[in-house]
Amino acid sequence: MASTDKTAVPLSSPKSEAAPPSAVAAAAKSPFNYSLVDVILRVLLFAATLTSVVVMATSKETELVPVPGFPLIRIQLQAKFNDSPALVYFIAALSVTGFYSIISALASLSIVLNPTYSKTFLLFFAFFDVVFVGIVGSATGAAGAVSYIGLKGNTHVGWTKICNVYDKFCRYTAGSLALSLFAAILLVLLSMISTFTLYKKIRD
Repeated sequence: MASTDKTAVPLSSPKSEAAPPSAVAAAAKSPFNYSLVDVILRVLLFAATLTSVVVMATSKETELVPVPGFPLIRIQLQAKFNDSPALVYFIAALSVTGFYSIISALASLSIVLNPTYSKTFLLFFAFFDVVFVGIVGSATGAAGAVSYIGLKGNTHVGWTKICNVYDKFCRYTAGSLALSLFAAILLVLLSMISTFTLYKKIRD
């Protein structure tokens, strides 16, 4: 006997689970929020430069130092940042960079709240971030060179090391230099973000 079973035909085909084209386009046009990251990095830049300046400015230390040629005679001498033009330049450069970080953080925050003038601000950031990378880098290099002489000395020209005497001063200086190097890295990242975001906005 022939089978009377019939293949069941579904009454309705299952609905496609694919997202509508409009939703896909909206997802594609919702990029990573670079502006918010920019604000956070600029706040970190301000904290790094401010801390670096404070640490360097408070690195004073007074010790009894023997008089050259008369080792039994000791006089009281103070080591402080304003004894070296390189460290004075370091303080000035980091202070200006900290002031710039405040202004740029407020401008970046305005982009998040109102992106109308975002291209203008991004062009400003792309230029000045590179300028301040050079300023902070040069100040860190100059202060680092002087600090290295204080740590190791230079026997060829008769410069004696001082970090064996002014231990606190050298530790504070090293901490300040580490923070300034961190600030320089932040500026490099900010420059890259500003340039990349500006390029995307011009291309779109």
